[in-house]
Amino acid sequence: MNFNIKFWLKFSLLNLLVVALIGLLMRYKIGFEFPFLDQKHLQHSHSHFAFAGWISHTLMVLMIGFLEKKGIRQKTLGKSFEVYNKILVANLICAYGMLLFFIIQGYGFFSILFSTLSIVVSCIFGYFYFKDLQNVAQEELAKNWFKAAIFFNIFSALGTFALAYMMVTKNIHQDEYLASIYYYLHFQYNGWFFFACMGLLFSFLNLKAIENPFYATVFKLFFISCIPAYFLSTLWWHLPLWVYVLSVVAAVIQVFAWFRFLWLVIKNRKDHLENFPFSLRYILLFVGFAASVKFLLQLGSTIPALSQLAFGFRPIVIAYLHLVLLAIITLFLLFYMYANHFIHYTKQIKFGVVTFSIAVLLNEIVLAVQGIASFSYTVIPYVNEMLFAVAILLVFGIGFTAFYSVKKSKNSPLL
Repeated sequence: MNFNIKFWLKFSLLNLLVVALIGLLMRYKIGFEFPFLDQKHLQHSHSHFAFAGWISHTLMVLMIGFLEKKGIRQKTLGKSFEVYNKILVANLICAYGMLLFFIIQGYGFFSILFSTLSIVVSCIFGYFYFKDLQNVAQEELAKNWFKAAIFFNIFSALGTFALAYMMVTKNIHQDEYLASIYYYLHFQYNGWFFFACMGLLFSFLNLKAIENPFYATVFKLFFISCIPAYFLSTLWWHLPLWVYVLSVVAAVIQVFAWFRFLWLVIKNRKDHLENFPFSLRYILLFVGFAASVKFLLQLGSTIPALSQLAFGFRPIVIAYLHLVLLAIITLFLLFYMYANHFIHYTKQIKFGVVTFSIAVLLNEIVLAVQGIASFSYTVIPYVNEMLFAVAILLVFGIGFTAFYSVKKSKNSPLL
């Protein structure tokens, strides 16, 4: 049994459309009257489904595709990749369970059940995938990135369990509550998401340590700095001086590692990337720029006064999360799936992807302006209406992309 990567990626795009639609509904409720659904419940549904149904599902599919590309066959039950197909089905059931029950009940029995099962599915995937990675050649640098991604995905679950316990017992302390949320978020987007994407990027660009030793070193730098970098999210908590110093060192290491790596990739793979359509190169450039901004903001947050401001204003936190999850992770995954010919990159899909990327940029600009204005408690006129309009553009862009990706098309691919 071969792995049908195109089939599973179509689910990814449809799930991203669902994420965008819930985001649109949330924006509508903020700017206009819509009393029928609880905003907090929608927010939990939106975030959990985005993590499990869109990003984690897509990363697992692409990582399995990496194994197939390397000629690795999963022999469990005697059938190639059958276990991975079952894992993906189980993950989607959990994702849709969270989507539905978080809307209905918020943190309740069934939503927590599906959240817990989702973590179990992640652990099962990690077990089989880690096992199969042993058959990948040691000189394949993506291998270590994927191992670390699996580790951080499981490690992040501790934050979820702490959060669920507080919700169920109604024993919520603000500092512990926020620390648990940031713990989970950090090890998801700076651990699982980031390391998996870097593994995919290393494989895509075919980066070898023999070309430059730093290609191997950059992994070590990000890995050793990932755990102490968590404390950058808790600088508002009165931490011991040594923990603060450790978090500053982690931020400096990551800035150095990222910009050094970026310079090497531009220097050594510029000609290779010029073989792809301009629109895909533009998206990858946008992702690289957004990641650079992210690491610089992370370093800036080590200044206590700036950290207090940033975590004291919700628009800043929302802007940062969208920068990571939309401008970096989501756009990279879209680039990767079309640049690798998993789905033909037709003119219609090109239009949808570019429209979506423009909407992501506009969303970040409006959120950033709103966040900066909040420092002086300045109200931006019609900001909620602007964010709603951008949300419509996001839905249109990914809807157009998903429709023409799922639909059977006779158009010749651009790539």
